[in-house]
Amino acid sequence: MHAPAPDRYERMTYRHCGRSGLQLPPLSLGLWHNFGGVDPFDVGRAMVLRAFDRGITHFDLANNYGPEPGTAESNFGRILRDDLAAYRDEMVISTKAGYRMWPGPYGEWGSRKYLLASLDQSLQRMGLEYVDIFYHHRPDPDTPLEESMLALEQAVRQGKALYAGISNYGPDQTRDAVAMLRELSVPIVVHQPRYSMFERSPEQGLLGTIEELGIGCVVFSPLAQGLLTSRYLRDIPADSRAAKPHGALGADSVTMQRRAQILALNDIARARGQSLAQLAIAWVLRHAAVTSAIIGASRVSQLDENLGVLDAPPLTADELRAIDRVLE
Repeated sequence: MHAPAPDRYERMTYRHCGRSGLQLPPLSLGLWHNFGGVDPFDVGRAMVLRAFDRGITHFDLANNYGPEPGTAESNFGRILRDDLAAYRDEMVISTKAGYRMWPGPYGEWGSRKYLLASLDQSLQRMGLEYVDIFYHHRPDPDTPLEESMLALEQAVRQGKALYAGISNYGPDQTRDAVAMLRELSVPIVVHQPRYSMFERSPEQGLLGTIEELGIGCVVFSPLAQGLLTSRYLRDIPADSRAAKPHGALGADSVTMQRRAQILALNDIARARGQSLAQLAIAWVLRHAAVTSAIIGASRVSQLDENLGVLDAPPLTADELRAIDRVLE
């Protein structure tokens, strides 16, 4: 059993998730990559334990995280059982369903059958009675929104989730989903969009909608799948995410234009005494709507580097203008 650092909460600040009572750290640990069955278990375990020692209480998963799908939840469940079982009530554990998890018509999207069956499987893999947040991972164009929201309602009513969340919803879909769940008295507290310097579409209405509705915003891929790090300043390392055959980031993502932007942003980061990754995280956290940024890591040193952003001063207006010029 792991003995967490006794000063873990003194070293971290927490933010309310919208207007709810739920507080999250500004950085959350995501298990999308590097925690699956193809990855070294001991490395993933070390990162989870280090994150908790540093005050990260929010651990973000989904049914299909791996590879293979489900293995990230299974590995996280093993870490919980062997190392952190005594600290379950100090943790916010989230999972999702929406993308393809098993074959056939009931293994993806947003039907009541899929969402509730997936949650039961996730709880079994992690060895939990409940998750803190259960998300619908993406809207389903072929299922009525009411059906998906009623599935989230049932998950909360049954005590299998404490809060509901949505992910990858547009502004109008977000309004409709929140209105439905609030009418059902379901605590929907968070939206999870993709947001980074290289993915600014949430600024076109979504972040404003989230603020107006008073829900939290937990952004994923703030480092653009690793593009906004020092990994790609010169080439594509053989052990990088872009070089992995099972990774979500292909080598064709590192274009000449992207590399020029990465180099220019790195100069801004260095002038601030930061790494490029720290600059990218600080940039998403600058927005008033953002509660927390989900960070991924492949080793403990990367996790520590990302956490260093919390010790830096806020971005100045001049720095934000310089970043905008690079991104334009």
